[in-house]
Amino acid sequence: MADRNNSMKEQLSVKDFSDNASETPKRASWGSPLEFILACLGYAVGLGNVWRFPYLCYRNGGGAFLIPFFLMIVLIGLPIFYLELYVGQYTALGPLKAFHAIGPFFTGVGYCTLMVISMISVYYMIIVAWTLYYTAVSIIGNLEWGTCYNYYNNDYCYSGEYDAGCRENNTGLATDLTYYMRKCMSIADVCTMTGLQPYDGKYCFDGETTVPWYSNATRILASEQYYNGRVLGRGDSTWTNWGTIQWHLVGCLFASWVVAFLCVIKGVQSAGKVVYFTALFPYVMLTALLIRGVTLEGAGEGIMFYLTPRWELLLSANVWGDAASQTFYSFGVACGSLVTLASYNNFTNNCHFDAVFVCLANFLTSIYAGFVIFSVLGFQANKMGVSIDVVAQQGPGLAFVVYPEALLQMPIPQLWCILFFFMLFILGLGSQFAGIEAINTAIVDRWPVLRKRYWMVTAFTCFVCFLLGLPMCFSGGVYLFTLLDWNTASWAILLIGIAEVTAVSWSYGINRAMKDLESMDMKFNIVLRYFWKTVWLVAVPVVSMGILVFVLVEWTPPSYGDKTFPLFADILGWLIGASTIIFFPIGVIWALYKGYRGMDLFTPTPDWKPAVAVSEAETNTYDNLAYQL
Repeated sequence: MADRNNSMKEQLSVKDFSDNASETPKRASWGSPLEFILACLGYAVGLGNVWRFPYLCYRNGGGAFLIPFFLMIVLIGLPIFYLELYVGQYTALGPLKAFHAIGPFFTGVGYCTLMVISMISVYYMIIVAWTLYYTAVSIIGNLEWGTCYNYYNNDYCYSGEYDAGCRENNTGLATDLTYYMRKCMSIADVCTMTGLQPYDGKYCFDGETTVPWYSNATRILASEQYYNGRVLGRGDSTWTNWGTIQWHLVGCLFASWVVAFLCVIKGVQSAGKVVYFTALFPYVMLTALLIRGVTLEGAGEGIMFYLTPRWELLLSANVWGDAASQTFYSFGVACGSLVTLASYNNFTNNCHFDAVFVCLANFLTSIYAGFVIFSVLGFQANKMGVSIDVVAQQGPGLAFVVYPEALLQMPIPQLWCILFFFMLFILGLGSQFAGIEAINTAIVDRWPVLRKRYWMVTAFTCFVCFLLGLPMCFSGGVYLFTLLDWNTASWAILLIGIAEVTAVSWSYGINRAMKDLESMDMKFNIVLRYFWKTVWLVAVPVVSMGILVFVLVEWTPPSYGDKTFPLFADILGWLIGASTIIFFPIGVIWALYKGYRGMDLFTPTPDWKPAVAVSEAETNTYDNLAYQL
């Protein structure tokens, strides 16, 4: 026992806590605590706040949805967020080394997170490329998504601008005009064409009751046909015929990666300066869009539609499942990026405040973005003469179809289109920095000498990710994009989150974790201590497992629009999801191969240590810890 104690003292000595600067270059660090907060904010606040949360809020009970969403943040999002910051800041290690250090059994967890963030970085930049394309054409002034006479349009094309011209002299009668089949047509004729009887300017008659005249009429927004036909170039592409490569997307994807490369060329030293813009500028744009949106006719109805509580929906399991999935989607936890960002922190940085602040800001930003979106959707519904639920969509359809169509009907549409799409570009780009940094850190942690040539590592990461994204620049590339988005950050990421929390709270020990936080000057009162112990020990594993069961039971195969994916694509999707967790059992096998047995599998290695030298009193604490081990 004495020999073992002496050995542990040597491993946990002050000398080992310091970097050996003579062997490897010194690790970079954030220029200030504010840079770190903004980097986390830019990573967590992304496109999902704009195009996913508002729709989920409306669909799942309006204002009532804020209750389950906030609870999921408290019980899952914030705990995992803070835990990842603690692991990274305490060890100054990336996820690959940090989770191996906490216990060899969890060696594969870091590789799982690396796999997830690598896939996300590849397909997420495709969205950034789309936003860059829209920004470019908006600056040029070529707003074709409002017209119906291009090669990719058909007779079902609908343009709000054209419809406004048809509806100028309407009086509420069945003779009122609307834009249909690429011409001005009376509501009565539309009713007749769809097998109904004319009634008035808003309804048709089906023989028993009145129905909205547009309920059976096929109308496809010109912006949707532009998005699919011009931007994506879908055409007749299928899973077996991906069509041709879309060079405009290749160019935008390459330009997006070049911008990202320039922003993170020196790691946190350059990204730390860029985040002042990428994290704050979107709030300026959201505010400008909100001010304009609330002054539009119909904006009030849109906002009320968005927030009106429907309490009965809280009894549905789907609502709680959506709240949980949005939490993981929005906060980007269990991807390793937060561990990486925190690993460049000062050892005594108050990452507890950072975690609470960023999570609260993310929650409020989601609500704020909902006001922006639904004020304009209310205006759009008013202009089209339809109910708001007809124009409300989620995902890319909201950002690239419905919202652009509404912007065209505003005064000075070109200006608002430029602001909106540039905001999306910045939001997407800011979220990518952490992913690139996580990949780079994994490389330089494996080969520390490469820190001297960090720009070369960044160039390598960006170029490889660009090449891997090229298949999604083909006509049918959106199908692969959908498959990756559907399967990468879904059921598998729940398992990774459970593994991370289990590694800290159950394997390493919750009391040890609390002492580590105290050594970083984060001392909690009794209420906060019991809160963090409860959520890390019980809430996160139990709630996450419950969500996992729900996700698997309610699983639906991926699809895009009216395209149902074939069986082989669904199997490929499951393989994609499985590839993100396969490294966990591989890591366990590797640990067994290296000779770890029994409790050694769950015992911290010498690499698990504070990132800086500690005082004599703290050294005695670690001596006592070594004796207990």
